[in-house]
Amino acid sequence: MKVKLLYFAALREQLGTGGEELELPQGVATVGALRAHLAARGGAWQAALAEGRLVRTALNQDMAKPGAPLRGGDEVAFFPPVTGG
Repeated sequence: MKVKLLYFAALREQLGTGGEELELPQGVATVGALRAHLAARGGAWQAALAEGRLVRTALNQDMAKPGAPLRGGDEVAFFPPVTGG
């Protein structure tokens, strides 16, 4: 199944891309599994998306928890927490 990924703010800068389309491998069926899969790329990906790093996720423009299931055609956005002032 293919999903569209978007990266915002500091993540976009760290990863050097604003987004991509990705064919998910077998077993990557949740938002959390997707994040782990991306972090396994190593380098900047590991640093930006490592477990324990505070990263927000939206699934089809709604905030999503790690256990949220993925479906073909979904849009998944990763972004750092937003602060105001």
